[in-house]
Amino acid sequence: MFNPNKILILAPHTDDGELGCGGSIAKFCAEGKEVYYVAFCLCSASLPTHLPSDTLEQECKKATASLGIPASNLILFNYEVRQLPAVRQQILEELLQLNKKINPDLVFLPAVSDVHQDHHVIHQEGLRAFKNTTLAGYELPWNNYSFHTHFFIPLSADHLNKKVESLKAYQSQSHRSYMNENFTRSLATVRGVQCNSAYAEAFEIYRLMGS
Repeated sequence: MFNPNKILILAPHTDDGELGCGGSIAKFCAEGKEVYYVAFCLCSASLPTHLPSDTLEQECKKATASLGIPASNLILFNYEVRQLPAVRQQILEELLQLNKKINPDLVFLPAVSDVHQDHHVIHQEGLRAFKNTTLAGYELPWNNYSFHTHFFIPLSADHLNKKVESLKAYQSQSHRSYMNENFTRSLATVRGVQCNSAYAEAFEIYRLMGS
C-alpha cells in the first residue's frame, strides 16, 4: 500500500490547499508525516483597499498552523495573482528547486480541469517538475468542469473540524460561497458516502509511484 512520509501541497493562491485537501493535511500531520505547503500568490491585489497588503499571508500562516504544518514547512512566494501564465518558466524553476530541496513522496496540486489560469499553470508545471513523484489533483468544484474520483482519503470528524477551522482563518475571504462551512461539510459527506466513510476527500491520480 502506498504510504507517503513526505507530502507537498502546491497552492496557486493562499487557501487553495486548505480548500482542496485541508482534511487530508490534518490527517497526515496527526500521523506525524512531514508536510510542506507552498503558496505562489499572496493575492494582495485582490484584497479590499482597507485591508493590509499582508492580510492573506497572515491568514495563511494561521490556517496552515491550525492544520499542524510547522512554520518552517510553509513556503510563500509573492507572484502577482492571475499573472502566472506570463512567468510559467520561472514557476517551473521554482518547482524544480522545491523537488530537489524537499524530495516529496506525494504532491497535491490543482486538478487538470481547473479553469483558473493560475491553477492551470501550477498543474502543468507541477507535472513537469515532479515527473518521478506520485501526483494527486485536488478538487475545487467551482473551478472544475469535470473531476474523476480516482482516490479517496477517509477523514475523521476531527480531521474535518480542523479543515473547517483552517478555512475560518481566512476572514478576508469569508464572503465567498465556497468558504461556507455547510458546503465544506457537505462535500466531505458526499465523498465519504462514496468510499464508505463518515467523511473523505477525493482526488485525481496522474502518477502513482511504487516504493
